[in-house]
Amino acid sequence: MSDVPTVAKPRRNIEALLLLVALLVGVGANMIVGLDEDRAFDSDFWVQAGTLMGLVVLFHIVLRFRAKYADPVILPIVTALNGIGLAMIHRLDITTGETAADRQLLWSTVAVAAGIGVLFLIKDHRILRRYTYISLIVSAILLLLPLTPLGTTINGARIWINVGVGTFQPGEVAKITLAIFFAGYLSTNRDLILLAGRKVGPLQFPRMQDMGPMIVAWLVSIGVLVFQRDLGSSILFFGLFMAMIYVATSRVSWVLIGVGLLAAGGFVALQLFSHVEQRIYGWLNAFDPEVYNGLGGSYQVVQGLFGLASGGLVGTGLGQGRPDLVTFANSDMIIAALGEELGLIGIFAIVLMYVLLVSRGFRAALGTKDGFGKLLACGLSFTIALQCFVVIGGVTRLIPLTGLTTPFMSAGGSSLLANWIIVALLLLISDASRRPIASGPVSTDMVPAMSESPIGAPARNRRNVKEGVE
Repeated sequence: MSDVPTVAKPRRNIEALLLLVALLVGVGANMIVGLDEDRAFDSDFWVQAGTLMGLVVLFHIVLRFRAKYADPVILPIVTALNGIGLAMIHRLDITTGETAADRQLLWSTVAVAAGIGVLFLIKDHRILRRYTYISLIVSAILLLLPLTPLGTTINGARIWINVGVGTFQPGEVAKITLAIFFAGYLSTNRDLILLAGRKVGPLQFPRMQDMGPMIVAWLVSIGVLVFQRDLGSSILFFGLFMAMIYVATSRVSWVLIGVGLLAAGGFVALQLFSHVEQRIYGWLNAFDPEVYNGLGGSYQVVQGLFGLASGGLVGTGLGQGRPDLVTFANSDMIIAALGEELGLIGIFAIVLMYVLLVSRGFRAALGTKDGFGKLLACGLSFTIALQCFVVIGGVTRLIPLTGLTTPFMSAGGSSLLANWIIVALLLLISDASRRPIASGPVSTDMVPAMSESPIGAPARNRRNVKEGVE
């Protein structure tokens, strides 16, 4: 009995059904907030609900024409997360009198428009491989911008620039351009990195000349920590490269070298820079009265822990808690605010949505045929995963609080813009991985070179590689 070949299906109708559920979650949360505050179905509700619905429906329509084989689960998950974040920010605005929800809605519009722009401008994700070193230059410029006269210091960190109408964090976009550079470099030089080097016992270590990108990534992360006083971005950039090089080589030796460099850099920074020492000391002694009440102390973290504890298993209910008692509840500490009002069950549901989103990104990486796409999808997915771990770990005092934003939920336009662009890139890669081979022409200038081994496939003969190097 012969096997019947399976035909890939677009699954856009399934996406539409899931989008309906996601909109019910996001808009429903906003409705509950309004009912609790006796402001149900006011103008704010209709504007936020209508805008969110219009944006995601437009994105869905664009996918039907530009990437009809894309993963049908990614967009609904992101829609639900964005909607829940808007509802909580709106809920906090009602209590504090701020207008952060209006700004978040505006940035959501800009972010979704940027994602749609990516879908229109980039027909095939492999085109980005042409801009490997341009991406490196752009990353350097973005990371240096806060140190120029355009830069501004907020809460001790110099990671923003003044753009006239507000502030923008270039490092959020830099994580995308760095992922493109790492994916392009590692997919091109994988064989040399993998096979050339010295073997020490069961581990094979790379040659010094092949360690250049790791040293650059290490210097970038340490530079961000020292000059911009941003521990979260420092961890994110270095973790991104370590994850991508491990996916490319599957060599534990690279991880050991990376951990060693990270430990050395962290130790030196702890000894030389007071703000790093203060952050670690505040984390270890958070409940010390002097630390709790001190300037720049642990008040924010401890209040967040009290809020999570008061939420219990099922939470106090949307609009029934006091998340406004936590500083920066709508940005750095939005997980604590949601944990108080949605409880442990609600936080588990949110975390599971992030897990599902990251797993769909990895699934797109497994399905695509080219090494560049595999590495790019893995890197972008890991960026979201690591950012969630750092944020939630900081709020729960598992690790020091770093100030990173919770993807798609925290108030902050830079993060929202970057993460919607990441979503668009993941959808493009998943479309390429699920698209039937005969459904469109393949451009010869985007086919990987014959010398490149696909990620996860056996490399070329060791002798041939060494002869080519020598």
